[in-house]
Amino acid sequence: MIEVQHISKSFHDGIKVLDDVSTYFETGKTNLIIGQSGSGKTVLMKSVVGIHTVDAGSILYDGRDITKMKDNEKKHMHREIGMLFQGSALFDSLTVLENVMFPLEMFSKAPKDEIQQRARECLERVDLTRAIDLYPSEISGGMQKRAAIARAIVLNPKYLFCDEPNSGLDPKTSLMIDRLIQEITHEYNITTVINTHDMNSVMEIGENIVFIYKGVKEWQGNKDEIYETGCQPLEDLVFASNLYKKIKEAHFALRK
Repeated sequence: MIEVQHISKSFHDGIKVLDDVSTYFETGKTNLIIGQSGSGKTVLMKSVVGIHTVDAGSILYDGRDITKMKDNEKKHMHREIGMLFQGSALFDSLTVLENVMFPLEMFSKAPKDEIQQRARECLERVDLTRAIDLYPSEISGGMQKRAAIARAIVLNPKYLFCDEPNSGLDPKTSLMIDRLIQEITHEYNITTVINTHDMNSVMEIGENIVFIYKGVKEWQGNKDEIYETGCQPLEDLVFASNLYKKIKEAHFALRK
């Protein structure tokens, strides 16, 4: 579990982007951070990862406070973290297999054949073995995302951070990526944190949802509880489309 305790963050202009935010991200669940553009959700995730240094508060990874760690301690702990970037961030000059091997070659002293075998296992898990010898430019966006997921889990991370994992994908592929991330989270008992603006993801895999509004945590719950939050800014975000308005109406109709 990751616990966020009363963190605040301002930038050089003095405007508080995060204001006394406290929340938690559960192990073995898909934890989603949602909010409108400029709400502070991306700053929250980057602060939790340690990319941003917070002005106040604590961030505990299973009881270990990253805000009090020295650089060498942070470096060691970051080996427990997997990252899935918005644009996949694969190396164009490396094959799919070489991309997945890269973290192991950086952080592991295992022999080359063991590294290659582990990378192949991860690619098999995301159903991408047929593309191991291809380059990122030779595969689809969905396949690139699956390769990035394989690379993110190759070091057996305890924590997985996903920044807009469905960006640029069609709805069918987005759903497949959502379900794959959720399956891996459950299978390996990872603490997965997903920063997203995709309401399909919220309603599909939102096991623990944190809603950030104007730098403050306004609501936290799961996808089943989201219909009756009493939080108007959240409802305006989630039920903005006609589809989800109808789903909400159907939800209340069934309760009558």
